[in-house]
Amino acid sequence: MKLFDSHCHLDDASYRKDMDGVLERAKAAGVAAVMLVGITEANSAELVRMADAEPMFYCSVGIHPHDASRATDRALHDLKALAGRPKVKAWGETGLDFARMHSPQAVQEHWFEKQMEAASDLDLPLIFHERDSGGRFLEMVRHHAGRRSLRGVVHCFSGNDAELAAYLDLGLHIGITGILTIKTRGADLRRQVRAIPEDRLLIETDAPYLTPAPEKNKTRRNEPAFVRSTFLKLAELRDDDPDRLARVIWDNTVRLYGIE
Repeated sequence: MKLFDSHCHLDDASYRKDMDGVLERAKAAGVAAVMLVGITEANSAELVRMADAEPMFYCSVGIHPHDASRATDRALHDLKALAGRPKVKAWGETGLDFARMHSPQAVQEHWFEKQMEAASDLDLPLIFHERDSGGRFLEMVRHHAGRRSLRGVVHCFSGNDAELAAYLDLGLHIGITGILTIKTRGADLRRQVRAIPEDRLLIETDAPYLTPAPEKNKTRRNEPAFVRSTFLKLAELRDDDPDRLARVIWDNTVRLYGIE
């Protein structure tokens, strides 16, 4: 069984003292590749350095909606240059987050559109973030798809049935996190994953966040090894052979990210 953690943040300070152990546990759990996801210009540059140094790492570059207020045209220019590095396989995470409003709505929307355009210019898939946008995220993505190429994954999907159907209609992939394993919070998702076409499924940790069960009963910090728990729950819910489903999801991930 070979697994790909399609979204995590291993540059977080919580990994500084035991990165070797994190990688050893990931490999022991069958995790053969990890996507490190950019959220700022500075962090994206660090992820490129990390990916260059570790064969199992790939990375994306981008500006998270929380950080949109710090975005500039120069930063976007520098990120586009950084995206030319061989281990950079996606743009993001980018999108809209109106839950906490760390950046004003108009600012988020401006830089979201700019980043979708950058990804199209570079022929990179997008890693999307959406929280409580009231339909505005979907409206902007549909508008972009009507004019430019669109490939990507809705990271940490937690939307309703209509949103899921709309994302699938747009040809997007769906990122499944450890929320799937949480009794109350994951109830809707456990029902929804049965209906997602298998060629659109990705699995992710979003580490260090969203630790799945049963690991969340022992540690607060998530890590790539724990994507196995999410995957096994997914296989159980879909009544699928784990070895077969692992191959399908691996192929989905490398195809989306353009990895040989």
